[in-house]
Amino acid sequence: QVQLVQSGGGLVQVGGSLRLSCAASGYIFSSKTMAWYRQAPGKQRELVTTIASGGTTTYVDSVKGRFTISRDNAKNMVYLQMNSLKPEDTAVYYCNVKFRDVEFWGQGTQVTVFS
Repeated sequence: QVQLVQSGGGLVQVGGSLRLSCAASGYIFSSKTMAWYRQAPGKQRELVTTIASGGTTTYVDSVKGRFTISRDNAKNMVYLQMNSLKPEDTAVYYCNVKFRDVEFWGQGTQVTVFS
């Protein structure tokens, strides 16, 4: 069964850094694009970043230059390095993988950025 298990969330000051991790199992990890989404209270879920099997990345404009997605295929892990954090980055963050007719989500982890 596909499972995505997240870790690494928490509380951080404005300008600080945090790294989120997502451990994947139950599929051929190296063959699939992975993604990070976030959802702030009262807001729509937002696609933040993706990394394809070959390493190509995408980012929403608001995080370009601050966030970096990476993957370690030997460990079936995907990471989100978040630097220069802003209050507007406060949200629940989810890792995600999509197949033809189904998608799977991590359990979510709270990131809170405070002044």
